[in-house]
Amino acid sequence: MQFKTVLDTDVPEIGLGTYRLYGKECKQIITKALEIGYRHIDTAQIYKNEKEVGDALHASGIEREEIFLTTKIWHTNLDHDDVLNSVEESLRELRVPYVDLLLIHWPNEQYSLLQTFEAMLTLRDQGKALNIGVSNFPLSLTQTVVEDLRIPIFTNQVEFHPFLEQFNLLDYSYENDFLVTAYSPLAQGKVSENKTLIQIAAEYGKSPAQIALRWLIEQENVVAIPKASSVEHLTENLDIYDFELSDEHFEQIDALDKSMRIVNPTFAPDWD
Repeated sequence: MQFKTVLDTDVPEIGLGTYRLYGKECKQIITKALEIGYRHIDTAQIYKNEKEVGDALHASGIEREEIFLTTKIWHTNLDHDDVLNSVEESLRELRVPYVDLLLIHWPNEQYSLLQTFEAMLTLRDQGKALNIGVSNFPLSLTQTVVEDLRIPIFTNQVEFHPFLEQFNLLDYSYENDFLVTAYSPLAQGKVSENKTLIQIAAEYGKSPAQIALRWLIEQENVVAIPKASSVEHLTENLDIYDFELSDEHFEQIDALDKSMRIVNPTFAPDWD
């Protein structure tokens, strides 16, 4: 496992996303992932699986400090007191005294960003959230957080894969020292159907999914959290450290059409 470092914190480049993992399956997959060597787990209040994540972490016997654990505050819980109360509930469900990273899951104009962050900073001061950040924030809103509110965010977690670029956000992250966390990094399976990725994968003896993940983590400041629901895919997603993409292949992936946004709920912000 390799790491990216931001704000003096090491983050495993490949984590496990747990969206749509529920109940026994969720616990089993996380248990297996931890056995294989995953040390970066991503969940959220809205995933309704914090309890299973917590049970798997607890049963693993792995020291708390060895796990990088993220959860996210749902966009209807962004009032100051709701942040405090809902995160206490998340910590109880997760059976941990703190999370490594606490994110606003989606922006919501109905709530004052400043108040939301004040509550998150309180949790940070209490040692209940070691780092704070955002998810699904367009570049313009990220700039508001960093420049106007002067909040030192740890990451912006966004949809990012070979068919949707985040290059402007990435450039901004270099200037302001935060990570870009790629969710849906395999475009919910669509990378496996792309001819360019299939051809490149054949040259390395790898899968298109492995090529997509490699393309992401070879970019400075990027970590990725693919979901996997089989041991085969869990293992495959970690097995990307025995090759590097050539410049030519990297550029071929850069050149793919980048307009496929998969995750776009009704309450999504206006994308830049």
